[in-house]
Amino acid sequence: MGKIRVAIVGATGHTGGSVVNGLLEEGSFVVAALVRPMSIEKPIVGALRRQGVEVREADLEGPEEELVRALNNIDVVISCVRESKTQQQDQISLANAAKIAGVKRFVPCGFGVVAPPTGVMRLRELKEIVYNHIKKLWLPYTIVDIGWWYQIAFPRLPSGKVDYVAMGIADEILGGGNVPSAITDLRDIGRYLAKIIVDERTRNKMVFAYNTVMTQNQIYDLMEEISHEKLERNYLYQVADNTIYDRVSECRLSAASSSTDPTTSHPLILAEHKLSWGIRGDNNPDYAKYLGYLTSKELYPDFESTPFGDYLRSVIGGTSEGRTWGLQD
Repeated sequence: MGKIRVAIVGATGHTGGSVVNGLLEEGSFVVAALVRPMSIEKPIVGALRRQGVEVREADLEGPEEELVRALNNIDVVISCVRESKTQQQDQISLANAAKIAGVKRFVPCGFGVVAPPTGVMRLRELKEIVYNHIKKLWLPYTIVDIGWWYQIAFPRLPSGKVDYVAMGIADEILGGGNVPSAITDLRDIGRYLAKIIVDERTRNKMVFAYNTVMTQNQIYDLMEEISHEKLERNYLYQVADNTIYDRVSECRLSAASSSTDPTTSHPLILAEHKLSWGIRGDNNPDYAKYLGYLTSKELYPDFESTPFGDYLRSVIGGTSEGRTWGLQD
């Protein structure tokens, strides 16, 4: 049996880069990157070529027949587009082309926290539109969510020694800080995908691939233990959880009055994420199973994920990669 040919959209992003690395490391895949014509000569695309990635020119906003040609002889398509309304919608044409090209499995852009399909996070609602279109096509699929990144789950330290990589997103504790939430090392995403996309059990299923489950208080405790620094705990909304609902409402009103795409509003994206995982408690394996997900713990019990403590030690020790990401992409 020959190697499986995988085309990745968004291979130069953080999630896409993890997928590229994971598939190449596993060794059973021929990896291609679909790249827009205007980006084909960028240094980061050259870096993909040096890794052994085939670069194929493709514009998701261009004619579908050109996308079909770009997907010639591709077995699996993995979409790691950015979480904006425009790029989510671009996956409609990509899915149409994948169906015509005979792609055997389509992995749309999930790679986020577990959340209800509607009513809580607008990004999730945009993704559900894509998921439903794929199902309308009878295109074989797998939807993969991965929880909250390690890389944005930890707070700053009083000494400032993690400021080089900390985003500050975890500097406020939601409610009492005791809501469990699943977290995953960005670098492990590709390693999970290398297993998921060849597993017949995951065909036409949703998969929740995550490393561990922790509360914010547990994360703060671990940071204190490793760093030997005492952290101030800003328990936001401890008295009235409705405050986060107020923040979400304000952000939605602000985004609605703007002329730009509301899904590109960082305050809105962040507020809805925090409402979902930090107050409602959606981002955990029990809720995922309720929604119909398979979980990586059940599918791959021997998978050796990166321990969160090891990641934090690298951050505190100054050896982690620098801060190059925004919110999850």
